[in-house]
Amino acid sequence: MSEVDAPRGRTCSRTLCFRISRSRSGRSRTLRSVALLTSGVLVLPVLAGCTSEEGGSEAVAVPADIGHAGRNQIEQGGTLRWAVDSVPTTLNAFQADADAATARVAGAVLPSLFTLDQRGRPQLNPDYLESAELVDREPKQVVLYKLSQEAVWTDGREIGAPDFVAQWRALSGKDSAYWTARNAGYERIENIERGKSDLEVRVTFARPYADWRSLFSPLYPKETMGSPASFNDGARTELPATAGPFALQKVDSDGGTVTLVRNPRWWGEPAKLDSLVLRAVPRDRRAAALATDAVDLAEIDRGVADRIAVAHKDPGGGSGPGAASAEAGESGGGSQQERSAGSAGEETGGDGLLARKRADAGLTRFSSDQAALRGFVVRKSLEPAYTQLALNGESGPLADERVRRAVARALDRRELAETVLKPLGLPAKPVGSHLALAGQPGYADSSGALGGQDTAEAQALLADAGWTREGARSAESGTKAGPEKSPVAGSPSAESPAAGSGPAGQSPAAGSPSAQSPTAQSPSSGGSPSAGGSGAPGASQSPPAAGAARPGAAGAAAPGGGDDKPGAARPAAVPAGSDGDKAMPEAYRREAGVPGAYAPVGTRAPGRNPVAGPLGKDGKPLSLRFVLPSGPGSESLRTVGDRIRRMLDGVGIRTEVKKVAEDSFFKDHIASGHYDLALWSWPATAYPATDARPIYAKPEPATDGSLLVEQNYTRVGTDRIDQLFDEAVAELDERKARDLMKQVDARIWATAASIPLYQRPELVAAKRDLANAGAFGFSAPRYQDIGFVKAKPAHGAGPATAE
Repeated sequence: MSEVDAPRGRTCSRTLCFRISRSRSGRSRTLRSVALLTSGVLVLPVLAGCTSEEGGSEAVAVPADIGHAGRNQIEQGGTLRWAVDSVPTTLNAFQADADAATARVAGAVLPSLFTLDQRGRPQLNPDYLESAELVDREPKQVVLYKLSQEAVWTDGREIGAPDFVAQWRALSGKDSAYWTARNAGYERIENIERGKSDLEVRVTFARPYADWRSLFSPLYPKETMGSPASFNDGARTELPATAGPFALQKVDSDGGTVTLVRNPRWWGEPAKLDSLVLRAVPRDRRAAALATDAVDLAEIDRGVADRIAVAHKDPGGGSGPGAASAEAGESGGGSQQERSAGSAGEETGGDGLLARKRADAGLTRFSSDQAALRGFVVRKSLEPAYTQLALNGESGPLADERVRRAVARALDRRELAETVLKPLGLPAKPVGSHLALAGQPGYADSSGALGGQDTAEAQALLADAGWTREGARSAESGTKAGPEKSPVAGSPSAESPAAGSGPAGQSPAAGSPSAQSPTAQSPSSGGSPSAGGSGAPGASQSPPAAGAARPGAAGAAAPGGGDDKPGAARPAAVPAGSDGDKAMPEAYRREAGVPGAYAPVGTRAPGRNPVAGPLGKDGKPLSLRFVLPSGPGSESLRTVGDRIRRMLDGVGIRTEVKKVAEDSFFKDHIASGHYDLALWSWPATAYPATDARPIYAKPEPATDGSLLVEQNYTRVGTDRIDQLFDEAVAELDERKARDLMKQVDARIWATAASIPLYQRPELVAAKRDLANAGAFGFSAPRYQDIGFVKAKPAHGAGPATAE
């Protein structure tokens, strides 16, 4: 799934991040970023110091995995075919519908004055700049750029002040004729002028701007930014001039390709490749594209990664249990219904013969594909993005901060991180910050402002908010008994604002498409929205991978887990020692509980069966709408969602799970507020004071009575958080600015509206001899260094590889 993660722009070239937002001026303002009430329990002045032992310098970034090789080892020439989700609808990175493919093109053909290193720190790009310095702070901030003497556009004109001026005027927000998605930073500029020479550009700010390095990357030529017509329409399909190691040759929307060729006017180290072709390949067809030699490089999910691993372990062509497991995860091997019919058909004469022939053909095709996949390696790292549980605090039970905090305290975030990352051999530490990731200079674990997993504390918070077992009894008296009856279906809460109305307020019926979705029946055991296991029907036939949920284990799926029906497969309230007790989490079945077994050491452990059924208030059950995406690539979100559902069951919070189509997830549910709980990802950024502010800004009422939420889809915020963001973005002392951001993060944690869970995995399939490309992590690609390793001499052992 293109995530529920919709990154675009500087830091979004490889993440899934959403760009639906509204500015308070009524003008659309979207940032490439990555989805607040003050706690009535914690003392706010203490929050800035609430950091855990996992924060600060001890947190280490996972390095990029790109098959590094020196330029002298790379062949000159060749074409790289790189899979993208779709052909970009615009080449203008500052428009609202720009996406990851837009960013990919911009990175290869346009100037980026600062790029990110492996730790997510902005670094001056020497291909374009000799220097960029803050030369004045008082009375006004002044930045002086000294451009490379050789830097020219493909039309031969020098890159200079006119290009800076045109981009500033287009993005300043002063001319509404420009259809811009964002103007952060540019609206603070007062003037841009030529310095002592044409190669110097002086930028004077009307208001201090700490994130000035974020500006002018990418930098477009004045021909693109100079008029609303060229900005709005012209730059969607063509660029009059470029200035990167590659130049734009053709955008073929019908053929699904964008072709870039080596730029003959490039002054830096020349590109090794002759051309770079971005090819649109849907996520669920990546394995087939790799096997048929249609692409050389593709971001993949865990299911495809497993197939490549099986191909290397089984040179014989994919026979045996491992191959069967992988085959079940590939749609090319036939649907789940076909495979089931095949096994049953063996007993029904002609139908069985036909099924066997289909199975034999599928196995032959699969064996051929597996042989082709042995030409690829899987490169892995952690993506610069994190998955969070979002809690909509606009109305319903989650409008009460105590209920939000109870949800957060019920979660074992480490278990959730391990579910996704441990099977991949990646560090499985929960993310401790909303504003930075491990390894970044500003990272600090501020989750202590909210607290860790504590079942007793969660129950106490719910009781304090009035949600008790006794409060649900009158609701129970009006419902039928029996496990087939949903505890929330048909209940008063299903019709109330708390339960929601509209698209998300209805539970999918047992016979609905989402309830019958093959992927919904058996969530994958790992991966993320972009790397979360096979999205094909039949993935449930694969044997459990290492770290996958085991029947009877804490958080593991009971038979039928993943069903859309609210309450399906939930452990019923039964006496200890009965048969039903076997379905309960393992920790709850231990005699009298075990301190530290499923909560931080030192917390009080509840005894057996601590919550005997759902909670309620005034006869209404405590039930939350949990919206999850249903498309390929989001298997891991559904797996994590199922574990969260069971953790919440343990404290008496019921969830009504609704799986929705990818194209409906944000538009019809998240952006419109038709959800209580949801999982999606935000990309990390080197400039959180700018990029994260719209995500956590306090919503403001519009004239029509609605809320202007920008990108704050949890609809919770505080004036103090806004104030700290404003102070940080204007603080030119980097150390002080980071301290302010840590204070912001602690307060965001304390609101319990956004709960970071884990950093997303990044899995990339690459040809064995492809070098300097793969799982980039934070670092920006050096497109001129990407290429194929020179063939080894004839006497060498084996093919050339870049690993």
